Amino acid sequence: MKPRTLILRAAGTNCDVELAHGFELAGATAQRVHLNRLIDEPDQLHEYQLLGLPGGFSYGDDIAAGRILANRLRQRLYPALRQFIANGKPIIGICNGFQALIKTGLLPGFELGDAPPAQCATLTDNTLPRFVDRWVGLRAEPGTRCVWTRGLDRFELPIAHGEGRFVASDEVLDQLESAGQVALRYTDNPNGSMRDIAGVCDPTGLVFGLMPHPERFLDVTNHPGWTREAIEGAAGRTFFQNAVEHVSSEAATRT
Repeated sequence: MKPRTLILRAAGTNCDVELAHGFELAGATAQRVHLNRLIDEPDQLHEYQLLGLPGGFSYGDDIAAGRILANRLRQRLYPALRQFIANGKPIIGICNGFQALIKTGLLPGFELGDAPPAQCATLTDNTLPRFVDRWVGLRAEPGTRCVWTRGLDRFELPIAHGEGRFVASDEVLDQLESAGQVALRYTDNPNGSMRDIAGVCDPTGLVFGLMPHPERFLDVTNHPGWTREAIEGAAGRTFFQNAVEHVSSEAATRT
């Protein structure tokens, strides 16, 4: 039986179809569910094995990018999300989804108690205060515990954001480094992120957030240089394959 993926969408979300396609190519099923439906029935989350928070401009990025979505998750869905993670189920947040996970406190997620944790990092305005839309170089950290980035080394993905600069205190950054929670770094830092951080995971390695868009590189023809360069596979697809394989192997172990 194929793993089931819930793609959470809200007003302003605009990458949910592409994210669903990424999971489907990796062998899962994907259903796009509006946030209001999930708030009405939080228990339905437990019918799924994977959760995706897509990119877009949820609620118009009013106040700050991902802030309203994060507040609704904290206030209405935190217990269900915490249980989802405790059950060993992977979550990915891309761009706006990453911003929401950070502001919800599920990332870095050092300690998840009964109440939502305080926010200890953020994604704020790019150093050059403008929207950046281009392909960037990335490298996966070899010592990371992130299940989503296994087998990846150096590759490219597109970005599209105005508030993508990862910022945290030195204490938080050191803790991320020492715990293997830094999953991705920019090789050509486009936004001024501290320590070139492009993506981080939680201590379990299951919850992963990144500013670049893997769902926009699912086929070599998505790359702007595919007609003139030797593109060795679509790196974006690997993220979803890793998560689906993890869920499938866990299910096989339980049976």
